[in-house]
Amino acid sequence: MSLEGKRDKRTVDWEALTEKDYLAREEDIEGLLPIVIDLETSGLDLVKSGIWQIGAIDLNTMEEFFDEARIDEEDEVSNGALKVIGKAEEYLRDKDKQSQKELIGKFMNWVEKRKIKNFICHHPHWDVSWIMIRLKKYNLDKKFHHRSFDTHTIAQTKFYEVNNKFLIEEGRSNMGLGEVLEFCGIPEERIKVKEGEIIKEGKPHNALEDAKLTAECFNRLMFGKNLFPKFNKFEVPETLRK
Repeated sequence: MSLEGKRDKRTVDWEALTEKDYLAREEDIEGLLPIVIDLETSGLDLVKSGIWQIGAIDLNTMEEFFDEARIDEEDEVSNGALKVIGKAEEYLRDKDKQSQKELIGKFMNWVEKRKIKNFICHHPHWDVSWIMIRLKKYNLDKKFHHRSFDTHTIAQTKFYEVNNKFLIEEGRSNMGLGEVLEFCGIPEERIKVKEGEIIKEGKPHNALEDAKLTAECFNRLMFGKNLFPKFNKFEVPETLRK
């Protein structure tokens, strides 16, 4: 069990606590928090592309799920997706990796052990839809609840409280994860691809690292505090502090 970044409203040196100390303090944590998830896929088509990587964090225990699989034979791969993840198609079709069905099954088994079965994602309809389609495809049982938390909506709500307006551009919400990071005081260091072309160089996307970014933003938006030690160098904006 990782103690890294466990949320607490009080000031606690979580890294200095033993696991026994940590478990003893669990009862002091108020309420349950959702499971942060993120997926990496071989393209944008929910049906024709595949899931090759899943990252998740249980915000109540800080336990992580991180695993990969080969996509199915019939799954399509887009050049834009390969640029986003910094991988070659051969990596996504590696026969030595477990099947996509096995990956989804393992993730459902992990979710089943969580105290709360709700997800939080950036645009959960995207991630949840990918999983639901494959649960049906592979005849696997759903282990999570249909209601999800959305960092997009939470961020837009906070943005409105601060600026008396939503972040809108060209007639639509412009609160992508990059904009949420900026609003939360964290630089966007990941690569950005639009219509198959790189418009900003940066780090490849990774499901667990992106789940950590989402979790950090959620904690700053909801509680006004830093979550993971590696983000300590980025100060929480005054407008979000509590």
